Amino acid sequence: MMSKISNVLTMIEYLSTGRKYSIAELSEKLEVTPRMIRVYKDEIEKAGIYIDTIKGPYGGYVLNQNVSVPKRFITPNEINVKDKNLFNLINRAIKEKRKCLIEYYSKNEEKLTSRTIHPYDLILLGNEWGVAAYCELKDEIRHFYINRIKSIEILENFYN
Repeated sequence: MMSKISNVLTMIEYLSTGRKYSIAELSEKLEVTPRMIRVYKDEIEKAGIYIDTIKGPYGGYVLNQNVSVPKRFITPNEINVKDKNLFNLINRAIKEKRKCLIEYYSKNEEKLTSRTIHPYDLILLGNEWGVAAYCELKDEIRHFYINRIKSIEILENFYN
C-alpha cells in the first residue's frame, strides 16, 4: 500500500504518457477504490494539473499537458535518509542556487574531504538519497550520498 502522495504522483506518471485510462484501470493499478481515483483527480486539479474526462462506456481520464514527475518519487521501496535536516538544507541550497561547503566521507569512511559543491538535484542512488552537484575540487559533476555528508554549510555565493 503506497501513501496518498505516492499514489497521486504515480497516477500523474501513468496519465502523462498521453494514454486514456479508465477509472477501473487506475484503481486496479494503484490498488485503491474507484472513489479514491476521483479524489486523486480532484487533488491533482487543485494543484493546477487538469485532467480531461472522457464520458461514456469507453471513457476515462487523459492528461493533455506535459507534466514531468521526478522518477525518484515513483519507488516501491523505503528510501534511506538518516538526517532529514541535511536533506532539507540541500533542497534549500538547490532552490536558492547557493554553493555549499561539505565535509564528505569516502566510500569506506576512512577519509574525510572538504568540498565546495553547486547542488543541482536530489537523486536516488540505489535506495539512498544523493545529490547531483558540480564539485569545484574535481572540476566536474559528481554524485554525493547524503548519508556520507558529515556536515554542510550553505554559502553566501550563488552559482549559475
